[in-house]
Amino acid sequence: MTDTVITPIENGSVTSVPGYSAAGIPAGIKRRERLDLALVVAEQPSVAAAVFTTNAFKAASVLYNQQVLATNPSGWRAVVINSGCANACTGEQGHRDAHAMAQAVADALGVATDAVMVMSTGVIGQLLPMDKILPGIAAAHGQLGTDQESGHNAARAIMTTDTRPKECAATVSGAGFTLHIAGMAKGSGMIHPNMATMLCAIVTDVRIIARLAQQALREVTAETFNAITIDGDTSTNDTVLLTANGLAEMPLIDDDRSAGYHVFVEGLQYAATELAQAIVRDGEGASHFVEITVEGAHTPADAKQVAMSIAKSSLVKTAIYGQDANWGRIICAVGYSGVAVDPDRVSVWLGDLELVRNGAPYHIDEEHAAAILAQNDVRIRVHLNLGAASATVWTSDLTHKYVDINARYRT
Repeated sequence: MTDTVITPIENGSVTSVPGYSAAGIPAGIKRRERLDLALVVAEQPSVAAAVFTTNAFKAASVLYNQQVLATNPSGWRAVVINSGCANACTGEQGHRDAHAMAQAVADALGVATDAVMVMSTGVIGQLLPMDKILPGIAAAHGQLGTDQESGHNAARAIMTTDTRPKECAATVSGAGFTLHIAGMAKGSGMIHPNMATMLCAIVTDVRIIARLAQQALREVTAETFNAITIDGDTSTNDTVLLTANGLAEMPLIDDDRSAGYHVFVEGLQYAATELAQAIVRDGEGASHFVEITVEGAHTPADAKQVAMSIAKSSLVKTAIYGQDANWGRIICAVGYSGVAVDPDRVSVWLGDLELVRNGAPYHIDEEHAAAILAQNDVRIRVHLNLGAASATVWTSDLTHKYVDINARYRT
């Protein structure tokens, strides 16, 4: 193994990586001239990898992208993303519209249609306003730039109920080379892992073969995008795209045992963690960011299952919102997680305060607990005392505002 140094790029965006340009424009899909169409382009053919929703009702863009990835994993050139309309559950017309979006980008760039991917986000069951999107693609192409603001505009254009864009960028050094990595994501509601519950595009200049790019993305997704939940709903459109243009001065990564592969995975892990946590912090109506760690499990899968059981509990989430140290809700979620546990061995901490030891109340300091829950970031730790495996997941609390947002989402 080699020491890896990750240096965040201040105010970075997807255009912080050499060889990429971007744009974000108001195409008129949303009201009030908001940015709603983004375009990210690589100046040369690039390796692509992606993971997609496991929802049976996959959006037209997801099905289209799966075909592209299967046929052309090393010739990627662009992704076009619209917000305001999911193009999901829209029948054959939806499939034709997704293809038409890709075709319009391909024609503008002078590349093959299967070099272009498509993402959509917004209301399910509505057809895309192609009379606005196609001119919008032409406008976005005309505004492509390599400056940071062009990248920021792209990140803003993919937002729906998000209150702020999610972006990160960094240089990653190790094994005798330096690469760049950057990403943008959207997600605030309908967030629950089962792939990656949002839209995300990560770009890098690493030199890597397509098979290992896909392997790395799946490895990292399991510990980042698949370790978040806001409301337990897995979207129809979830896509995480990774592209690598190979412009970094480094040996080609073609062996997952190499130092170069491990350096890249660490960089990808950093970017994915930053974006995944940003989504949770911007959860619809959220007032707390909650980290849940389960230790002492038989297997990592068991630990994650218990952690997710706690994270998905509406009662745990509302208790955190109300700043109520109701530890009974936590152990209740441990008990119904489906993992075999020994109640007489379970211990629970809220921050640094141990509430439960060996299944019984230990040190209930309500004043200290209230001070912990008054913070924006809350950490829950559970020890099962059964083995050596652990897992960490991230969630948010559940507030009145979440109900308000989703009760009038279409209006």
